[in-house]
Amino acid sequence: MRQPPSSATAAYANILPKRIVWQQHSEQIQDAGNLLLPGNGQAGLVDRTICKLTSTDQKHPALLFDFGKELQGSIQLVTGGFPVQKPISVRIRLGESVSEAMCEIDGKNGASNDHAMRDFIVQLPWMGVMEVGNSGFRFARIDLVDDSTELHLKEIRAIATYRDIPYKGSFRSSDERLNKIWQTSAYTVHLNMQEYLWDGIKRDRLVWLGDMHPEVMTVNTVFGYNEVVPKSFDLIREATPLPGWMNGISAYSIWWLLIQRDWYYYQGDKAYLKEQQAYLSGLLHQLIAKVDADGHEMLDGWRFLDWPSSENPEAINAGLQALVLQAMKAGDELCTVLGDDALAVECRETAKRMIKVAPQVTKTLLKSKVAPDAPGSKQAAALLTLAGLMKPEEADKKYLSVNGPQGFSTFYGYYMLRAMAAAGNYQGALDVIRQYWGAMIDLGATTFWEDFNMAWLPNAARIDELVPEGKKDIHGDYGDYCYKGFRHSLCHGWASGPTAWLSEYVLGVQVVEPGCRVVHITPHLGDLEWVEGTFPTPEGIITIRHEKGADGKIKSDVKAPEGVQVIIENN
Repeated sequence: MRQPPSSATAAYANILPKRIVWQQHSEQIQDAGNLLLPGNGQAGLVDRTICKLTSTDQKHPALLFDFGKELQGSIQLVTGGFPVQKPISVRIRLGESVSEAMCEIDGKNGASNDHAMRDFIVQLPWMGVMEVGNSGFRFARIDLVDDSTELHLKEIRAIATYRDIPYKGSFRSSDERLNKIWQTSAYTVHLNMQEYLWDGIKRDRLVWLGDMHPEVMTVNTVFGYNEVVPKSFDLIREATPLPGWMNGISAYSIWWLLIQRDWYYYQGDKAYLKEQQAYLSGLLHQLIAKVDADGHEMLDGWRFLDWPSSENPEAINAGLQALVLQAMKAGDELCTVLGDDALAVECRETAKRMIKVAPQVTKTLLKSKVAPDAPGSKQAAALLTLAGLMKPEEADKKYLSVNGPQGFSTFYGYYMLRAMAAAGNYQGALDVIRQYWGAMIDLGATTFWEDFNMAWLPNAARIDELVPEGKKDIHGDYGDYCYKGFRHSLCHGWASGPTAWLSEYVLGVQVVEPGCRVVHITPHLGDLEWVEGTFPTPEGIITIRHEKGADGKIKSDVKAPEGVQVIIENN
């Protein structure tokens, strides 16, 4: 049964397969091309465009379909009047890659039915319609299971389920690769905006608070206000009474607080912020109690930043110090807005103690046994930079820009890009976006992945083809931690950082006052000739175009709605 995002916003799209990738026992399949034709979803007495699959006791025909792009939803099959007037069994395998749709669940390759059924056997009715499955996929394999029978298929299509919302934000530039990356990141988050804001549409179909921060920044940038964000905040808040940590991770409770700060600045909803005050205050008191007299954080719970840094405890220590400090700064701001001056002062004083240990924290990071380009160091360096514990230029030179996109991660890549921007290395950040996120597109991605490592690239096959002899399977052969092999999600909202970053630093939109009442627009075009786009605010849409002249100076044309003050700061 479908689970729509919301009765008020749910939409369903009928998606035809774009091509048949593969056939098994093609001699036993007649008129497979008919399944690529438009249909009406209705069985009928006259079967003019039927595909016939005929099995024996030894041979069972199968077809693999490509729907052209990743989607969230189900599969619908329309049957004709096949000779045996009783249900016929077929096996359906959904996949985010060709390889996943072709694989078995063997306990070793990561393939599973966790979170969503993607490999199952169903019975199809005689002259009827069957809609099954609810997963994230692009490819579908259909096998005729029963022996010695003839199946008449009239139609097959995917039923995509999504929020019917406009893309209010936009981004176009003189580089089509960046444009496609921006759009792909936005689409990745859109698919995950179901009843709640999920992490992944195949796996994880859960609300993970830390992972939500890049997603929420993308929602702010592309869709503006959407109910899915506060609904997801509230879901985890209600499920996590203090002193518990959200999702069992201390950093994720910090991210809840940081997202509240950013959501308030972009949307200006003080009434909603006021509803969070009791929990927010309790969380701040709890965090303050976890900072010792010398200013060192002493967080318990699962000490975690992201998976690629999870085996580097020194980076985790440095990153958590930076996150707690950011929480104190955000707490100071939010408590001031909420009129709790006493708690604002406590946050401010705690932040002062933490800043005093900056040299020690930096020294610890620099002494890390992990090389500067290894996973972990870039995560920690980015957080230290954004917290003001490390000079941006130092972090960029010693960590962030070392070996380009090597050591980037899909989740913390957003913060690495922001730290590079703080160092003034906008061109380097643009190059990383092109190389790192662009590499996924080069491999056939239509959404961005849970993780990606540049070391996977040599000799890797595309996800939209059968893996040729001698090539690596980028989906089945790689992945790590909890996402090994086909368990790896190829549509993960935390990977959407380029959308928020490109709008924030290249289009140049910096929100200065809550509700976007004051916005600075400071474009950094790097090697781009021009950039244009839109940005949603609670008061309406800001329209922006920047163009670089022959002398290198940027000319800007900005139109803002009434109630939004725009300050243009061209370099």
